[in-house]
Amino acid sequence: MELQVERDVLADAVAWAARALPARPPVPVLAGVLMEASDEGTLTLSTFDYEVSARVEVPADVRTAGTVLVSGRLLADISRSLPGRPVSMVTEGSKVTVTCGSSRFSLLTMPVEEYPSLPGLPESSGTLPGDAFTEAVGQVTVAASRDETLPILTGVRMEIEGDRLSLLATDRYRLAVRELRWNPASPDMEAVALVRARTLSEVARSLGATGSITMALADGGSDLIGFQAAGRHATSLLVDGEYPKVRSLFPAESPTHAVVSTAALTEAVKRVALVAERNTPVRLRFTDGVLSLEAGQGDDAQASEALEATLVGEEISIAFNPQFLLDGLGALGAAWARLSFTQPTRPAVITGQDEQDGEDDTGYRYLLMPVRLAG
Repeated sequence: MELQVERDVLADAVAWAARALPARPPVPVLAGVLMEASDEGTLTLSTFDYEVSARVEVPADVRTAGTVLVSGRLLADISRSLPGRPVSMVTEGSKVTVTCGSSRFSLLTMPVEEYPSLPGLPESSGTLPGDAFTEAVGQVTVAASRDETLPILTGVRMEIEGDRLSLLATDRYRLAVRELRWNPASPDMEAVALVRARTLSEVARSLGATGSITMALADGGSDLIGFQAAGRHATSLLVDGEYPKVRSLFPAESPTHAVVSTAALTEAVKRVALVAERNTPVRLRFTDGVLSLEAGQGDDAQASEALEATLVGEEISIAFNPQFLLDGLGALGAAWARLSFTQPTRPAVITGQDEQDGEDDTGYRYLLMPVRLAG
């Protein structure tokens, strides 16, 4: 293999492919990035860990076609540190020589024949706008569990009904749901998939700026999902298992709700939470025109603050984990936050609205379990 490629193009491509590298590869070859140079003038870089795959194709001046396998993380570190000059790569025996300006590196190759075959991308199921998808994924993944002992809750449930795509995630303490429109290949398409939140976040961040993302779900009960945009492909095995029926947690009606500035509430929660010890809640009391926040009690440090708020319904006092509350407020993407209540011991629902006296029009709901206060 012998080729030349632009430094920024190579660094960006290697960084994308390296995202799928396993932290602890079960076999040494899975720590590698597979580089395939073709006579058509393209360089394809691929990574795979039997669950997630990433593949990117970039233009290159290919003088001799070939395929090599080298350490992915090392190649990423090297390509990121190279000067802004064209990069030459040449296979010499069991090594690949990387030259850029006066910089020269020799990388050991790994046996290509031991590298597993990457899964193919399923047939397209439809397309969706990258910016809206990135925003939606960011809004729901904040509620996904990080506890790997409960793998089902580390996933995001995707529900497709025609042109409506719903994303759901929960860690048992909060539940986030975002609904958005997309362009299905078939207008009557219906499907459900459970995708790892970490994988979905990586895909959304990496592909969201490309304009339009193609999503592919295999037919016939296959456990694979794929995403494609701007010469980049990613596949992931779906999480196996039955997702809990969480939609029923949303109350049918909420007799009490309050509207408060999202930014003001966020900053106030951050301030009063400074005195909250680990797992100590922040208490919110809503009265006519005023929201009072408190944290700390007894002989411990204490803090309080008051904000303007519009209250509809009965006065209410409720307490939340401050970080969970901040996660929801940070995901709203709206100037005003509406907090809807049934009673202090039942979940509250947070939605966003652009006007103080408006209605939720963001398609996003964040349900948060309250913390029971002693006494």
